Amino acid sequence: MSTQPAALIIGASRGLGLALAEEYLSRGWHVVATTRRPSESLNDLEKRFGACLEIEQVDVVDLDAVQALHRRQQGRILDVLFVNAGICKANALTPLQVSEKDYLDMLLTNALSPMRVIEIFHDNVKHNGVLAVMSSELGSITQSTGFWELYSSSKAALNMLMKSFHARHAHDSRALLLVAPGWVRTDMGTQSASLEVSESIPLVVDVVARNAGKPGLRFTDRHGAELPW
Repeated sequence: MSTQPAALIIGASRGLGLALAEEYLSRGWHVVATTRRPSESLNDLEKRFGACLEIEQVDVVDLDAVQALHRRQQGRILDVLFVNAGICKANALTPLQVSEKDYLDMLLTNALSPMRVIEIFHDNVKHNGVLAVMSSELGSITQSTGFWELYSSSKAALNMLMKSFHARHAHDSRALLLVAPGWVRTDMGTQSASLEVSESIPLVVDVVARNAGKPGLRFTDRHGAELPW
């Protein structure tokens, strides 16, 4: 039986998710990476890492597709489940200016759908494993400055749903993490961001590793410092 640790990364076609997949692969893990549409970048990783990477085409907002993925991965035992999928729309607009569809798309993609993945794959994760979701410092209500208020509210909703999940699983032995990677230069983070991907994702993976075997819910930054809700 293989002792190679395994991670399922939801939303790995580009940006932070792609970097997560590459980081875990570079550390010798087996990675199942999902993408909404075919990804040349993931295909390039597959050429480099071979059978250590499995690519699954799944749209996180399609509940039937997520459940089908779960059936295909039924026997998979995971050390880490990391839900990275997310979008940012109308980030400079106010609630009066944004279209209802754009805002509802963010809530569905950034909050409801990640938590559905957590619910569905929870039992696939080892009892000393980690269920992680990519959150944001902008999801902190305490620290809010009003920056990207619509996106921020979707991440605050994610944090609330994760906290409610923990309340329903208060005695679970797995770690539950909401990880804020910092403001990173990606298509979504924009080139105005302060961090390179290489300055964030290795630290994020380190934080996940340090939390393995430590039950409870934590909202943390990339350095492992807990953030105010």
